[in-house]
Amino acid sequence: MITRIAPAGLHPTPGYAHVTLVDAGPLAFFAGQLPVDDSGERVVGVGDLDAQVDRTVGNAARALAAVGASPRDVVRTTVYVVASSSAEAGRAWHRFAASEIGAAFTSASTLVGVSLLGFPDQLVELEMTAALSPPGADAR
Repeated sequence: MITRIAPAGLHPTPGYAHVTLVDAGPLAFFAGQLPVDDSGERVVGVGDLDAQVDRTVGNAARALAAVGASPRDVVRTTVYVVASSSAEAGRAWHRFAASEIGAAFTSASTLVGVSLLGFPDQLVELEMTAALSPPGADAR
């Protein structure tokens, strides 16, 4: 079971929970999902933050599916964005939240502006943790 909490006295959020409680079986920890092509050698959407978010969403959705998880099973996200302003970084987060994996961003979430990421021309990276149903349990 996953419970998302907005404790009284904490600031309102744009959709994520301040606290996510998990009473679950195994957890899946996902490596940073990137805006790279299927070979993993080329960044997609060079210079286009929206295109890079969209490719990262697709890669993250495939990673979730590989372990039988859905975006609602995600209990923690961290978004890293190469950005010169908080507005630009926020735009990336909001695009993730409005995407096909948007339910992942209702849990505890952190947005981090950085000066660079692992690949040249990479503008965004997404880390996730998901709570999986124990073997034999009903899906969430």
